[in-house]
Amino acid sequence: MKFSLPKIATAPFCPSEVNGSVLVDPGAPFWRRVLQFSGPGLLVSIGYMDPGNWATAIEAGSRFGYSLLFVVLLASLSGMVIQCLCSRLGLATGKDLAQLSRERYSPRIAKTHWLLAQISIIATDLAEVLGCALAFHLLLGCSLTTGIALTAFDTLLILGLQSKGFRRLEAIMLGLAATIGVCFFIELALVKPFWPDVAKGFVPSWEAISHQDPLYLAIGILGATVMPHNLYLHTSIVQTRLVAQDQASRREAIRLARFDTIGSLALALLINAAILILAASAFYRTGHTDVVEIQDAYHLLDPLVGGALASILFGVALLASGQSSTFTGTIAGQVILEGYLQLKIPCWQQRLITRALALIPAFVGVWWLGDGSVGRLLVLSQVVLSLQLPFALYPLIRMTSDARLMGVFVNRYYTTLLAWFLFSVISLANLWLLSNWLFD
Repeated sequence: MKFSLPKIATAPFCPSEVNGSVLVDPGAPFWRRVLQFSGPGLLVSIGYMDPGNWATAIEAGSRFGYSLLFVVLLASLSGMVIQCLCSRLGLATGKDLAQLSRERYSPRIAKTHWLLAQISIIATDLAEVLGCALAFHLLLGCSLTTGIALTAFDTLLILGLQSKGFRRLEAIMLGLAATIGVCFFIELALVKPFWPDVAKGFVPSWEAISHQDPLYLAIGILGATVMPHNLYLHTSIVQTRLVAQDQASRREAIRLARFDTIGSLALALLINAAILILAASAFYRTGHTDVVEIQDAYHLLDPLVGGALASILFGVALLASGQSSTFTGTIAGQVILEGYLQLKIPCWQQRLITRALALIPAFVGVWWLGDGSVGRLLVLSQVVLSLQLPFALYPLIRMTSDARLMGVFVNRYYTTLLAWFLFSVISLANLWLLSNWLFD
């Protein structure tokens, strides 16, 4: 019996250059099928713990302790809902969000969406460049501009990996995510958080965000969590899991994808929460409530914790975060390019163009504003992403709620209501964040 998805115009991430998909055996035990299907959610989760999230989490923890942990929790739960819609769309239609947007909208609107999506890829890559450059600066002692130059060479790493097969690439990303998690687990063991207060921080509290400063940070956490390129990425890479074309098999695939998505984003939630808990335990509890830059956090960890291990682990985790996010950004860029423009170019060209466009503002920003500009540039990248998010989220909700497109896999009415509620909250929050950033 053959198992295959309907033929589509393109496949995820340079199909001519990356080998293999994963066949899900319908006769295998449930736990084995879950393992066979796992992977796409992990790649998506990388975007939820990229360097762009670090700045808001560190500032939130150092200024307000554990009180904004519930915002990290709610933002991650919102991401789970949205990413489950993405996997549903990809598996039900056999096409990704970019392809469907090109087919269902006028050429002018589709090209506008492509342009905005492409800007989001560059903004994402800017955050990865700055994160990796800062990690090189902290770990190697080189200047930030030298660190930025070193990030150009990670293109060679991406090109070396793309012929290894998709399953092996997922394993490498799992290794990088595990590196981040282990580093922060050890960090938390060193700083010894007061866990009863940590637990209280996960309880939603209007009082905690009743003032402008914590509300601003809360919206920053929300805006930095759901990345627009992840919507395109997930609808595409979920198709690397091959299932039968019948309705029952697709329904099972959507269920397995839900397990993969929720489990992977739960890992991202733990890591993002760990960053905030680390900042709250190391800085807020010791009176260092003005730590808003990643490099400040790195330099303060040693004297506060009492050893060099904490800062080294922090730098290693930052480097792993930047490298893993760079990889998923490359995949998303190719999906967007092929889906919207039906243009296939070699991955190395796509990678070089995107990285070159990100290196320019990174060099100029650090040269013009100085080494202390990394935090502001990271915030700028998140604001740019927040602008593009509604343009990716709106068609996703419309399409998954369209019975003519989705058939029996159309959203339930309560799923649609929840999705539009999240769209409204995220859009208003991002607009508020943008207006404050522009007029501050």
